[in-house]
Amino acid sequence: MRFPLKRILLVLGVAAVAGQFIRPARNISATPPGKDDLATLYPTPPAVRHVLEVACYDCHSDNTRYPWYAGVQPVGWWLENHIDDGKRELNFSEFGTYSAKRQGRKFGAIADQLTDHTMPLKSYTWIHRDAALTDEQRNALIDWAVALQDKIEGPN
Repeated sequence: MRFPLKRILLVLGVAAVAGQFIRPARNISATPPGKDDLATLYPTPPAVRHVLEVACYDCHSDNTRYPWYAGVQPVGWWLENHIDDGKRELNFSEFGTYSAKRQGRKFGAIADQLTDHTMPLKSYTWIHRDAALTDEQRNALIDWAVALQDKIEGPN
């Protein structure tokens, strides 16, 4: 049995429209940063704090700045999956709930991924140009992360 192309396109169109009504929950906390937030535990220089907020917090905290296209499905689902993965790996809003050993490892991982240029993701900086780090910003973040790792774990 052959389905006419018009029927297939009609079904796909109806599915696309219906998908616009199924939206993931937004990653926006109703409360200000609490005692477990990274910035509460480890005050950061203003320049480092700004870079963290612009380049990291969208995927690694409980507060995401959503672009306009997040409301278009399936892009919104894809973004939410990215955010969930990022928070599972490292959540700055819950950093205080990590053990000291885990916090030290996370600071080391931050420094390593910044050094390797694996973070922020290219797909993220392509759209969010303000998250594309300069060498100076990248080095400031690395120095900050290494200093905190050394503070927690002791120098190697």
